[in-house]
Amino acid sequence: MMTKSQVMSHLAEKAALQKKTVAAVLAVLVTLAVKETKSNGQFILPSLGRAVKAHWKARTGRNPQTGEAIKIPAKTAVKFQLAKAFKDAVVPPKK
Repeated sequence: MMTKSQVMSHLAEKAALQKKTVAAVLAVLVTLAVKETKSNGQFILPSLGRAVKAHWKARTGRNPQTGEAIKIPAKTAVKFQLAKAFKDAVVPPKK
């Protein structure tokens, strides 16, 4: 697994940029992704996937140890859905 500094170095080398420039671009990209996901409900990163704001309704669940019914409150979370092209590149579909 690559560390953050290894990713920065790799991108800087491949794009012929300074590491500071790459770090700044990634920081702006993350800020944009957060802003767009908050306001529009999703942020698409072409060829990689999209971050989507998901809402779950309140529901009744069970405590697995006691079997007691418990109330699970409604919540909002962020999911990341990978693009089909990315999935197929990593794990080719069966024929």
